[in-house]
Amino acid sequence: MTDEVIYRHVDSPVGPLLIAGNDAGLHLIEFHAPRHPMPRGDGWREGDHAVLRQVQAQLAEYFAGHRRGFDLPLSPRGTDFQCQVWWELANIPFGGTISYAELAVRVGRPSATRAVGAANGRNPIPIVLPCHRVIGADGSLTGFGGGLPTKQFLLQLEGALPREVDLFA
Repeated sequence: MTDEVIYRHVDSPVGPLLIAGNDAGLHLIEFHAPRHPMPRGDGWREGDHAVLRQVQAQLAEYFAGHRRGFDLPLSPRGTDFQCQVWWELANIPFGGTISYAELAVRVGRPSATRAVGAANGRNPIPIVLPCHRVIGADGSLTGFGGGLPTKQFLLQLEGALPREVDLFA
């Protein structure tokens, strides 16, 4: 496997996204001005790749309301624990939400809510691995790398929040 990573910028209803991947799969979807930007190495170059075309097409379908799940090769880079948390995110159904405590239980670490929250916050493939579906135990929208208005938008798009609710008005 090559260390080369191909990236491109794509427009979306939540602002510009940076998507990156290679033959191993999708490595990154990054919001504009991310809280935890992924380091770029010497092997990063802007360009075209079949994985990026798939990602762009499926994101467009998702934002248009025609896609409820993603069928993409994924290759997130993180620790074993982070990857365990990220893969569990894929089991949260479209339109559903769970708490950070529930996510900790699901990964077999019920007393590690903070560590699970930290791993969730470093998810390199948001939207596809839906970290936006993890909310506070009281139902509040808490921390999100794309910002809370983006989290609200995604949850409203999926029907997990009523569209007429504006938590930031």
